[in-house]
This record gives sequence, C-alpha cells and structure tokens, in this order.
Amino acid sequence: MNPLSHRQALLVLNSLPHIGPVTLKRLLDAFQGDAVSLLTSRPEKLKRVEGVGEKVASTLVAWSKHFDLKKEEASLSKNQARFITQDDEVYPSLLRQTYDPPIGLYWKGGYDIDRPCVAIVGTRLGTLYGRSIAKKFAGELSRLGFCIVSGMARGTDTAAHEGALEVGGKTVAVFGCGLDIIYPPENLDLYKSILAEGAVASEFAFGRRADRQTFPMRNRVVAGMCEAVIVIESDNAGGSMITARFAGEQGRTVMAVPGRIDQSSSAGCHQLIRDGAIMVTSVDDILEELRYQKPVEPELDFTSSESPNHPDLSQEEQAVLDCFAGGSLLAPDTLAELLGKPVGHVAALLMALELKRIITKHSDGRFEAR
Repeated sequence: MNPLSHRQALLVLNSLPHIGPVTLKRLLDAFQGDAVSLLTSRPEKLKRVEGVGEKVASTLVAWSKHFDLKKEEASLSKNQARFITQDDEVYPSLLRQTYDPPIGLYWKGGYDIDRPCVAIVGTRLGTLYGRSIAKKFAGELSRLGFCIVSGMARGTDTAAHEGALEVGGKTVAVFGCGLDIIYPPENLDLYKSILAEGAVASEFAFGRRADRQTFPMRNRVVAGMCEAVIVIESDNAGGSMITARFAGEQGRTVMAVPGRIDQSSSAGCHQLIRDGAIMVTSVDDILEELRYQKPVEPELDFTSSESPNHPDLSQEEQAVLDCFAGGSLLAPDTLAELLGKPVGHVAALLMALELKRIITKHSDGRFEAR
C-alpha cells in the first residue's frame, strides 16, 4: 500500500467507527496534528491518550478493515465533492474555533464561505406563519450579505433555504447523513437548487444514514459555523433546541421569534427567551444584536399581512375564516364550539374553504388560514 498523505489520513480518521470528535481531537493533539503518525502508531502509545481503550486502539491500528479509502475517494470523485480539512483556508473559520470541530467536512457545490453566516432553524411541523417568517428573514438577511445555514429538513429549514435562494443569496445545507443521501427525499429539487447557488456539507462518509447520533452532531456544526442561531417555532424538545444549546455553549448569539402562547410550536422559543435568548421580531433586531448596520434601502414588511378580502365567500364561510385571525390553528370540533354549529356542518364549510385554497389542513387534522 502506498504511504498515506496527511489529507488521506484525516479522511480515514474522520470516518472510522467508535471514535467521537472529542476523542479524535485528543488523539490529534497528542500526535501534534500528525494524522499519518497517529494511524501508524502502536496500540500501547494510542492507549495513553485519554478516552482511548482497546476498542478504539484496535480500530485505529486495523483501520483498513473498517474503512475503504479507495472506495471513498472514488465516491468523492463520482459525487463531485471535496473533503476539506481544518488546514484548508475554505474550512469555515468560526467552526474551526469551536471546542470539537469536525477534522474534515465533505463539501459539495461551488460556493465557499465568504461572508458572515446566520443559522435559521425550527420545527419540521411549522405553521404557515412560521414558515413565512423563516423565508422572509432568510431573504432579507441574504440581501444584506449574510449566508443562511440550515439543515434542509422539512418545515422551517426548507423555508429558510428557499428564502435565501429566491433573492439570489447564498445558503449552505448541513446534512446529518452522507452527501449521497437526500433526506428528506422530497427535497431533491431544493438540494439541486442549493448546489447551484450554495453548497451542502457533512462530516459523515458516503452511505452513512441519519440516526439519533448524527442529527445532534449535525446541529453542532450548524451552530459552530454561524455568528447567530435564530429559532423560529420549536417545541420544548427537538433538534432546534439542541442547536440553540450548542450555539450558547460555543459563545454564539441565540435568538428566538416569539409565537402564540396556545401553540406547542412556540413553547421552545418562549423557553429560550426566558433563559436569556434575544427576542427578535424583525431583521432590524437581528442586525442590532449582531452590530451590523443596515444599508438605507426600502424595508421589507415583516408584519403579518391582513387577511385578503374574499367577496365570493358565503356569510358562514367568512365566519369560519374569521376564526383563524392571528394565525390560529384550529380543529373542526374547536371551530364548531366557537361558532355554535354542528361539527358536520363546520366540516363541510372547511372543505369548501380548502377547495378554494383559502385554508390548509395540517397532518394533525387542524386547519390554518393561508
């Protein structure tokens, strides 16, 4: 076998099983950053490093049994991707400064970070209101020269990427799986659009599928790359709260958009605000906190637009629509109680409004005005 180059050795280390980022950092520190020497070292020397036992040492010594380097390099070429390391100038500078940054990132797309980054994250089951705010914030921040970072998940993440792309901005999607796996699969077109204008990144080898371990690791990368993390709709548990926690631990600014007190999707944001996160209701709030000055230009309106007039609605349909004022999410039985009408009658009115594309139905059976 030909001698390993430093980059090849880092690619191997980045992808070996049983070795977390903290242990890898300790190992590289112990070997003064010499990845080749680390991989060719004796087990006895490896086990002197804190956190390295027999299992990790044997994996390092017999690395070729656990990782096919030639296959991985072929996959990089086939997928037109790069493996960038902390030694490379294009490695995200803020991420490099964190406690346990990935020793390398799989990077696909022609864009390299050249401007401040802001993460916009939130629930996968966001309301129309939450998704619209994510898209508007992303669009305005992109126009002002920020790169929008998110995880390409359903809901808020998708809206954030779309908002940046719609104004010709830059956006980076960080995957919780290998770059050859599009997750969720319905975001294939979004993935292609991000590649055209931005980039996708992952610390995971090709073929690695998302699981409970990879998503939190992805979230720490999202937080580490950015000056700030903005949470738009989140319950008290989930990936957005993990990202916010990583951001706080890494000294980044944590921001949250307040929401309705009667919706679980607002509970996490309200908890973050109680814990000291910055409450933001406009891009001006974000710029002020990050100490960026907004150029003098016409401002986008981030307030909720008033409900449009629908002269073709019957009196009963308009009464139903009025119940959704303020972004309410309502179930048919709740509406029936509010209106004092039978549930079956209200269900028929909801169907009529849905067919007219004035309201939309969520997966939990509740409705929301468009």
